[in-house]
Amino acid sequence: MEGVIDSITRDLLTRGPGFDWTVTEFVRVVDTRLPPRVFHRHCPELAKPWPTTPSGVPVHLQLLGSDPAALAANARQALSLGAVSVDLNFGCPAKLVNRHDGGASLLRDPRRVHAAVAAVHDAVGDSIPVTAKIRLGFDDRRLALACGQAAEDGGARQLAVHARTRREGYKPPAHWEWIGRLHARLSIPVIANGDIWTLEDYWKARTLSGCRDVMLGRGALADPGLAPRIRHWQATGERFPATSWAARSRVLSDYATARRRGLPGKIVVSLLKQWLNHMRSRDAEAARRFQALRRITDLDDFLAGLGDEHATPATAPERAHHVAD
Repeated sequence: MEGVIDSITRDLLTRGPGFDWTVTEFVRVVDTRLPPRVFHRHCPELAKPWPTTPSGVPVHLQLLGSDPAALAANARQALSLGAVSVDLNFGCPAKLVNRHDGGASLLRDPRRVHAAVAAVHDAVGDSIPVTAKIRLGFDDRRLALACGQAAEDGGARQLAVHARTRREGYKPPAHWEWIGRLHARLSIPVIANGDIWTLEDYWKARTLSGCRDVMLGRGALADPGLAPRIRHWQATGERFPATSWAARSRVLSDYATARRRGLPGKIVVSLLKQWLNHMRSRDAEAARRFQALRRITDLDDFLAGLGDEHATPATAPERAHHVAD
């Protein structure tokens, strides 16, 4: 979710009920301990005694790297800055990241997953939990169980699993049943992730994986009302209506209002298009707006194109369980 889930997005998506915690974009670790400003840039919430979104949802810091010593040094730095959890990213499928020996590239050798997790766990001890996210493998699923076991043996307290290999990227289908194999083998909590776009997807992912919890990433961006919809259904058995365009556009407008205070308008427009692009695959009106606005570069013109004079105000159920994809 690099370039998408920043502190403003975390704030907007957690204003309604639904999320138990959130995860930052990854802090890229190479071979040195990074200065505090890098951590604060990725996680401004560290300025608080206990890093949370404005609505009180905990924010977990994520590291991505392959050198155990460097990861350990940066985990200690994160701890000193007030991090409440360190999450290790072994799931990023980006070619550039993998070429530089990060993310899913470590899944080719479970020993490297173990070494990275163990180094971070030894660095922070029992002060804060160490968690990890993996995919079902790099080229295939043969090492999925071994990588999950390696993370647990290294000291990870929970494991989020994206239901595809790195080679499969985001190509459907998501293999939630394979997550079930890790859930059955491991003693730590396993969180199902991947292709959870609707309430029905949520239930199917839980059923096939056996996992109690799920992690939302792209699904939360595509439908900011998904997490509260899941939470409301859990509590009452009732369904919220589909998220209206008025609710979606309000989230985008609120994002623009916050972002334009520190960024040029054209960059804000680019970020809005990135988010609207996630929405358009699951909503016909979002797709129509994206098509109409895709060449617009002026922020005020773009926001005018998002508006609808006949739109009704978003209700609480239309404002946006667990987060990151």
